[in-house]
Amino acid sequence: MPKNNTLLSLPCTAGVGLRAPHYREVLSMLPNLGWVEVHSENFFGGGASLHTLCKVREHYPVSLHGVGMGLASTAPLNSEHLSSLRRLCDTVQPAVVSEHLCWNAPNDSGNVGNVDGVVINDLLPFPYTRQALLHVANRIEQVQESLGRQLLVENLSSYLSFSHSEMTEAEFLAELTQRTGCGILFDVENLYVNIRNLGVDAEDFIKNIPAEAVKEYHLAGYSIQNGCLVDTHNCAVYPEVWDLYAYALQHIGPRPTLIEWDADIPALSVLMGEADKANQQITKQITTRATDHHG
Repeated sequence: MPKNNTLLSLPCTAGVGLRAPHYREVLSMLPNLGWVEVHSENFFGGGASLHTLCKVREHYPVSLHGVGMGLASTAPLNSEHLSSLRRLCDTVQPAVVSEHLCWNAPNDSGNVGNVDGVVINDLLPFPYTRQALLHVANRIEQVQESLGRQLLVENLSSYLSFSHSEMTEAEFLAELTQRTGCGILFDVENLYVNIRNLGVDAEDFIKNIPAEAVKEYHLAGYSIQNGCLVDTHNCAVYPEVWDLYAYALQHIGPRPTLIEWDADIPALSVLMGEADKANQQITKQITTRATDHHG
């Protein structure tokens, strides 16, 4: 864990994923948003988009969420990618920095997302083995040392599992947090997708990840293709995911919660309505815990 870890945090409220269609409205109206999250890579080039993000940062806490680091890839960490992320952190001073726990570049070219010249735009699973644990832990430590701050890693939605895995995803995450001091971004919708697609046990997952390491939740909608749930982030959160979120809040506790919506993006008011639903559950759980404590 880097010694100069930046002591910033998100408020324990619901935030929304900030996407380009809403930039103008957010800056002109300054709606009541708890915080916003953006995809880090969209701002590496600087220019107008980064200028806009800096303006947003004047009014709201910002979380940077990466999709291209490839923490489980076998290619060396892309130094240019990491440098760009470090510069972005220095400029924006985000409250949180997170990344998916997946692979996307197995070759040795160092080109993240490129396999023999073919760009991989998906977040791909890997077997949860001791060897993979050591490999990913080493890479997380490199990232944290470079950024000078804690990194949150996100559990992955998946459409297959590996027969030679030596532990569950939850056990893998728990080991990672212990070895590296990283945190967990618990994507509730991803877990629900895995419950339906792979038969993952929700209670076992939530029991085995260390509650104190969970720093943020994600909520999103999925689509169904040929009977398979697909993590598309293109609709409202389903009731079953809300129920799983309530269960997580009960057993892990209230945390900052993001509404993700990346395709077929609706009006900002729709996102804020989803955030209100999350805030209601957060407030309910905070109240319940306070009553239990004083009771």
